[in-house]
Amino acid sequence: MLRFQHTEYLWGLTLLLVLQLAFLAVSWWKRRSIKRMGDPALVEKLFTGYSRKLFILKFLLIFLAFFFGVVGLANLQKGSRMEKITRKGVDVIIALDVSKSMLATDVQPDRLTRAKQLITKLMDKLENDRIGLVVFAGNAYLQMPLTIDYSAAKMYLSTVTPEMIPTQGTAIGQAIETADDAFNKKERKHKALILISDGEDHDETAAGKTKAAFENGVVVNTIGIGSPTGSPIPDTENGGYKKDREGNTVISKLNEQELKSIAYSGHGIYEHLDNNTDEVVNSLAAKIDGMEQKEFGENIFTDYNSYFQYFLGVALALLLIEFFIPEVRRTKRTDLPSSVA
Repeated sequence: MLRFQHTEYLWGLTLLLVLQLAFLAVSWWKRRSIKRMGDPALVEKLFTGYSRKLFILKFLLIFLAFFFGVVGLANLQKGSRMEKITRKGVDVIIALDVSKSMLATDVQPDRLTRAKQLITKLMDKLENDRIGLVVFAGNAYLQMPLTIDYSAAKMYLSTVTPEMIPTQGTAIGQAIETADDAFNKKERKHKALILISDGEDHDETAAGKTKAAFENGVVVNTIGIGSPTGSPIPDTENGGYKKDREGNTVISKLNEQELKSIAYSGHGIYEHLDNNTDEVVNSLAAKIDGMEQKEFGENIFTDYNSYFQYFLGVALALLLIEFFIPEVRRTKRTDLPSSVA
C-alpha cells in the first residue's frame, strides 16, 4: 500500500500553476520589449549569445525540481510489514453532506471545512473503533469501508469536495441506507451512524430509512451545521453567490427539526455544530463509548518504508544542473590580427 505521510504538503503543487503563470508573464514581457525596440528578428541578433531554448530549459528544470521537492516533503511511503490488530470498539460510519450548500460561510471558514475538522478530531478520539465514510448530495456513495487504518481514513477525508458528486440535493435517506448496507448485517448492535448535514432539501424517505437502520442495530446520531437564519451559497463557477431562476440570491438555512427527528427515530443524539467543535466531539465520543463494545481484528500495515530522500535528491540534482547552465549561449571569440608596426 502506498501513501503520503504528510498529505498537507501536496497543496504546494498548486504553486506550480503560479510558477507557470510567472514564466508566461516574463516571456510575454520579453517579446513585448523586443517589439518596442524594432523588428524582432533584427533586435534578437543584437543580443549576442541570447538563447530562448536555454531560457525555457532552465525554467523546466526549476519546475520539475519544485515538483519533486513537494512530493519529497509529502514523503511517499510503502507498507513493509502487516500485522493483525485486535481491538474492542464500535463500528462507526460517518455520513457527510457534500452538497454545494455546505460551502456556505455562516460557519467559518465554511460548513464543509468545519465538518471535516470535526471528523478529524473525532477520529483522534475513537482510537479503538472501526470507522467508515459515506458522502452524499443528490446521491450517496460509500467513500471508505470500515477500517481501523486512521491514516487512510484521514487521507480519504482530505479528498472530499462538492465536485465529487455532480447531482445536487440532500439525499439523507439514501445516505442512511448506504451506511446501513455497509455495516455487518448479521449483527444487531455495536453500530453507530453519525450524519453531518445542514438538513436542507431533504428527501421524504429519511424517517423510514432511519427506522429500518435502527431495526438493524444502527444508532443514528445527527450533527446540524449552519445557522437557522441562513447564508448565501458561493457560486464556484461564476463567482458571487448562487441565484434562483428569478435572479434572487439563494439562502441556505439549517433544518434542525429534520435532523432532530432523525436522531430521535434512530435513538441517537443531535448536536449543533458552530464554533463548539470540541464540545460536539466530546459528546459524540461519550455516546459511542457508552455503547456495548465488540472485539474485532484487522490486518493493517504497521511499518512503512519512506522514499522522500529519492525525490529530494532528484530535486537537488535538477537545481544544480540549472545553476550550471549559462543564461546565454557561449559564442566563439574571434581575435583581431595584430597590427604590424
